[in-house]
Amino acid sequence: MKNARIIIAGLGLVGRRHAQAISHVADAELVGVVDTSDAAKRFAASQNVSCCESLSQAFDQFKPDGVIISTPTPLHVEQGEYCVEQGCPVLIEKPLATSATVAENLVANAEKKSVAILVGHHRRHNPLIQKARALIADGAIGDVRSVHAQCWFYKPDHYFVEAPWRTKLGAGPISVNLVHDIDLVRYLCGEVATVSAQSAPSSRGFENEEVAAAVLGFENNAIGTVTVSDGIVSPWSWELTAGEYPVYPVTQESCYQIGGSQGSLSVPDLTLWNQHGKQDWWEPIHSTHVHREASDPLINQIAHFVRVIQKQEAPLVSGLEGLKTMRVLEAIEEAAKSGTTIRIGET
Repeated sequence: MKNARIIIAGLGLVGRRHAQAISHVADAELVGVVDTSDAAKRFAASQNVSCCESLSQAFDQFKPDGVIISTPTPLHVEQGEYCVEQGCPVLIEKPLATSATVAENLVANAEKKSVAILVGHHRRHNPLIQKARALIADGAIGDVRSVHAQCWFYKPDHYFVEAPWRTKLGAGPISVNLVHDIDLVRYLCGEVATVSAQSAPSSRGFENEEVAAAVLGFENNAIGTVTVSDGIVSPWSWELTAGEYPVYPVTQESCYQIGGSQGSLSVPDLTLWNQHGKQDWWEPIHSTHVHREASDPLINQIAHFVRVIQKQEAPLVSGLEGLKTMRVLEAIEEAAKSGTTIRIGET
């Protein structure tokens, strides 16, 4: 079978990581990029591919089999719609759009035209997450009753100086960082039905929040808590526990605890806790470190994208999945502002 011909729109940090991932997938080929910056043109030249100024130009020139959109979020829907109209499968970086309402039309149109949309929640492609999901699905902890997700880290001052938009309203850790954790909580524990939340303002004087916490009510009657902050020195975040991206130092901690009627599981260290006899707080409890394979989730995501292009698989993170995660995130933001409990679908 011929290689899948892929173009990337947007060659920022994430776009370049996608390009590197494509180079590791045997049946994928980067044939062109879409970006107007001088840095993008230099990068494209280093990859021996052409750099176009628009998606339409790239489609005319390369006739791609798939497109990766890693441009700024306000461009996602317009560019995604163009790909859908061309009948071309598209991988869109998260978040899918600037709002769930805007994303709904894109997702509905793609479903109507039977064009695959994938959303770049790449953590689902990590083997440790696949193993955690399999353990839960196989009943290793019984019925899921509760989950806690912790996302604490300290962003240095230069992070904000280099990109002042990061100090503005709407660019705080809820929308920028917590989106990843909410997607994994949904994937591992089930759909969220209700949300209540609180947030605290930036101690550095920025417009956005610095700390936020939410209580999630799940459709399966489990209850979860999530907390996020970009102003806490801490070892408890996905970046510092999963070892997924080498730029972050790795700790030996976990950032998710999932509790069930017959046991509990911590992630990403995959420690399974249960009692060999009856469930009783006076009975000994035992831990097992579960073995799992290790591989780069970004490379896995590209390999999966190729199989979707070739109609061998359905999207692991479809447009609808990305939309559901957006709805929960928006409910957290709204609940923090209003001080009320938000029911998903009513925001």
